[in-house]
Amino acid sequence: MSIAALITWILAAGVGLFMLIRWATRGGVRKVEGAGTHFLPARVFTHFGLAAAGLILWIVYLVTDNHLLAWIAFVDLLLIALLGSLLVRIWTKDGRAAMAGTKAEVDLAEQHIPRPPVVLHGVFAISTIVLVFFAALGVGPGA
Repeated sequence: MSIAALITWILAAGVGLFMLIRWATRGGVRKVEGAGTHFLPARVFTHFGLAAAGLILWIVYLVTDNHLLAWIAFVDLLLIALLGSLLVRIWTKDGRAAMAGTKAEVDLAEQHIPRPPVVLHGVFAISTIVLVFFAALGVGPGA
């Protein structure tokens, strides 16, 4: 369970890094003429920072087998998921507005993130939460 959680966490992080770079370079952080964002950069970077810290914490848990670290990583994942779901909600709302033909004043950086990576990131993230929870409970082999 613990190793499976590590794998899904790394996959979620990889897809998440792709989305972060795509957002940042299309006007999310870097100023691009005619572009902007509805994402608060603090929210995006907090999501990223908590995810990176949690992944490091999970690796330390795997090395030390300290189950308190597993529970801290699980709580961290819940915070990450909360922030991520807020970002997805904004991304979805703006995407629907764009599809309905509502003209935005600016080209939104987050709308340059394709749907497949968002879905994959979500699938890997949910899998990670479930696997970390079960590993923290001590369920399954390698927990």
